[in-house]
Amino acid sequence: MVRNVAGLLPELEDEDYYLLSGVEQGMRFSEWVQREKLPSFANLTEEEIDYRLERCLKRGLIEKKTIQYEGYTLQFEGYDLLALRSLVERDTISEFGSPLGVGKESDVYEVRSYKPLALKYHREGYTNFREVHKERDYTSDRDHVSWMYTARKAAEREYGIIEELYPEVSVPQPIDQNRHAIVMEKMDGVELSRAKLEDQQVVGVLELLLSELARAHEIGYVHADMSEYNIFIDESGVTIFDWPQAVSTDHDNASEFLERDVDNLVGYFRRKYPQLIPEDPTPADIAASIEDGSFGALDDLSE
Repeated sequence: MVRNVAGLLPELEDEDYYLLSGVEQGMRFSEWVQREKLPSFANLTEEEIDYRLERCLKRGLIEKKTIQYEGYTLQFEGYDLLALRSLVERDTISEFGSPLGVGKESDVYEVRSYKPLALKYHREGYTNFREVHKERDYTSDRDHVSWMYTARKAAEREYGIIEELYPEVSVPQPIDQNRHAIVMEKMDGVELSRAKLEDQQVVGVLELLLSELARAHEIGYVHADMSEYNIFIDESGVTIFDWPQAVSTDHDNASEFLERDVDNLVGYFRRKYPQLIPEDPTPADIAASIEDGSFGALDDLSE
């Protein structure tokens, strides 16, 4: 888990952020930015660079390596601060709260502005960006791909998708985005994996989720990573989150991904509530029903 650096926000001076931004700029070309290039990237004097490097190294915001040359790279904490500062300056965030969830590819915190919100930092690529680079098409057009670029593109992609889906599909309301960070509506309720549904609710909740997938498909997207861990449920309904890996419906493998999403959902409900979910229709039938827009197989669940 990358540590919460919100407490450093008032501690740093403008010139510290200039240095961090300079390292960020240099990392567009190389993972390690040569020391002699930092004055031009950060627009600071040589003496100022030395002082700011010491301050940022001490706080764990950058890392230094000396092999063929003296080089510096951003740690995720430094990147977090750059994004957080931009969101604060835009008045998107006024208070920073406790963690809401930590995963391999994201950290989520509660934040506040005019109401409680959620701040999601994308972590794609921090430890395995080579694998992510191979699997996700938004990095395929660059020779040099850093974890920073990978995480930012994932955030941009997810934010753009939920902007298109909201409010027709029950996704978190998008609020703002900067670098690898997304600010969105804070979801109420509990994760589906931890929810205890009454018998009379089970089929209705499954049908509701499948209907949300159908609406997303009508708009042009397949989630492609659907499971009980990226669904929140409360008295008002369901919310589907985590969309950075979504594919458009004209993707070569869209049908395969849709059937897998349906299979994951139906399979989860059949395992947890085996007496309540019928064996027919099959996930393939439901996915085909969503694709052709008839939704007939969804209706069959409750018959």
